[in-house]
Order: sequence, then C-alpha cells, then structure tokens
Amino acid sequence: MKYYLIAGEPSGDLHGANLIEGLKRSDPEARFRFWGGDKMAAAGGRDALAKHYRETSFFGIVQVLANLGTIRRQMRECRADVAAFAPDALVLIDYPGFNMKMARWAHGRGIRVFYYIAPKVWAWREWRVKSIRRYVDRLFVIFPFEREWFPARGVEPLFEGNPLADAVEARRAALPSPEEFRRSEGLDERPIVALLAGSRRGEIRDNLPLMVALARRFPDRQFVVAGVPWLDRALYDEWLKGTGIRCLVDRTYEVLHAAEAAVVTSGTATLETALLGTPEVVVYRTLRVQCWLRPYVLKVPWVSLVNLNLGRESVAEIIQWDLDIARAEEELRAILTGGAKRERMLRDFDELRRLIGGPGASERVARRMTDELRRMEKRRGGEA
Repeated sequence: MKYYLIAGEPSGDLHGANLIEGLKRSDPEARFRFWGGDKMAAAGGRDALAKHYRETSFFGIVQVLANLGTIRRQMRECRADVAAFAPDALVLIDYPGFNMKMARWAHGRGIRVFYYIAPKVWAWREWRVKSIRRYVDRLFVIFPFEREWFPARGVEPLFEGNPLADAVEARRAALPSPEEFRRSEGLDERPIVALLAGSRRGEIRDNLPLMVALARRFPDRQFVVAGVPWLDRALYDEWLKGTGIRCLVDRTYEVLHAAEAAVVTSGTATLETALLGTPEVVVYRTLRVQCWLRPYVLKVPWVSLVNLNLGRESVAEIIQWDLDIARAEEELRAILTGGAKRERMLRDFDELRRLIGGPGASERVARRMTDELRRMEKRRGGEA
C-alpha cells in the first residue's frame, strides 16, 4: 500500500521515522512519500522526501503573516504531490495549522485520512474537534488522558502508547555514564544541571536569560545547555558568553542522562526529561498579557505533559513575564539531591512511565493502520 506522511517539525520527523519503520514491518510492500526531515528520509528513502520541514516551519503569528504567500504556495504544492502519488492513506503527524487543511482537502477527494499525534485541542482551539470528526477517518492519540477527552466530544481515538517511549528506550542503552560524559566533554566533577530553553528562536531569546540568571545562584553546580542543531549556535553564544555555562548541541539525551536535575521549557521536552528519570522544573517566559490571559485561553490546568498525564502537579510550572528567579531557585533546590521534593518526583516519574506505556507504540500504531486499510480493501472487494 501507499502512504503519504506529512510532518512539519523535528519531533514529527522523529515520530514519522519510527512510524515508517513500523509500517515497513507490518506492510512489506509499503511505498512512501512524505514531507518531513532527515530521520524520515533515512527510514523511508531520500527520494521519497518531497519537502523538508526546514522550508515549512513558521511559528507564531508574526512569522505566519509574513510568510502567507509561501504557505499558500506550499499548500498547493503539497496537494498536487499527494494527488500525483495517489496514496491509500494520508498520514498527518501533529502540525495542525497545515495538516487540518490537508485533512479537509483529502477527505473531499476520497483519500483515507489518519491523524497521528492529535492536535492539542484539549489545550486551545477546541473548535478543531468538529473538523476532526468530519475529516479524519481515524485518530491515533499518544496521551492516556486523551482516551476519555475525545470520546466525550464525539471522536473515538486509538491509543497504543507514546512513541517517545520508543525514542527514549532506543537511546538509553547507548548513553554514556555520567562519568564518561564528563570526561568526554571536559566537564568538572560538580553535579550537572541541564538547561533546555526551547527549540525555537523566540523561546531561546525569552528563556535562556532567565536560566543564566538562575545558574549564578548555584556555584556548586555546573549548568549545561542542551542546544538544538537547527538553530544558529550564535543564538546561544549571545547569552552564554562569559558565563562559564557550556552549550552542547544535539546531545540532549546525553545531557539529561548525566544531569542531577533540569530546568525545562514547556513542551515535549518535559515528558522526555521525565521518561529519562531526571527531576525537573518547568520555567517559561512569555508576554505579560499572555500570562494574564492564560486562565481564559488555556483549557487545561497545566502546561507540562508530565502534569497533564498524571492529572496532578508533580513538576513545578513557573510561567512568568519577567526575570524574577526567586521561585525557580526555590523549586530547583527542592529537587536537587537531598531536596524535599526529589524522591516524590522520581516516584511520580515511575507512575508516568506505566501510564504512557512501554516501547513499541510506533509499531502498534503501524499495525493498526495497515489492518484498517486491509479491512477497507476487503469491504471494497465484497461490494464489487
């Protein structure tokens, strides 16, 4: 069968690659074409990559408005490419601003639509649920709480675990010990605190200065920034010059595995940190007006995926507009070795792993997709 996948961000590229590997096992004759990145290209073939996410990623209202012409052109290109490939299924991976429009278009042309990693409609833009009901043939969710949230709104999802468990377990065995990591990177013997300031330029600009100020309060620790490879290194150096804080690019899991604790912005990184067993504090800076509007706009009580999946506050969430580090310092001290919250948080992370499910989610989802398509083919054959 033929599968056309669309992912528009690095995390989608990772999960898309794992899904492709699963589809190849459950459907040995599978053919692929996709919008994604290097990981999907490695899994599905470089020739199958129609567009790299580096060309399609526009975040925030300012970027979107400035690139409306490009986005419209890319939408036309994508539709034409999907039509030419004539897939048995269009597999949409997160990236809702683009993918929900593709779902509507594909549904109107009789192309079966699978949505993998649902839009976060439980947090904002709940009105998108109507479009999911109308245009998506099967929704695959990755968070346990979504199994109840979507049916209450008329959508029956499938949950087969979270693909991050696959990514973490695939890397865990090969991660160096903290001692080996220190030696290889020339770090001293002080305990490490990991800093994950985000994956977008604006997040680095807003969060890294606060993290640098926080690090000054802990001279007995060494702070290491886990940088992302798709951002210019100069963006980090602007804030780290003269601080003594190291920045290691594309070594996130290694840094987290070696760290005593972490300070993390909201997003997927909060869940990755927890699955690796590193106690964390979530710190996120945004505009003052967004802090004020948060209770009215955000439909969930927490922003971190750790707390959302546990259904309670396990990790502290510090959402603020200024550079005040008082609470961040207090919460970080509480999760360092001997801190009042450390052991409870580690127990919470054990519970979280059980809720999320073990490795193999990508393969289980792939099997569900191929089974669904085969059933559809049988029905068509019977009708003929």
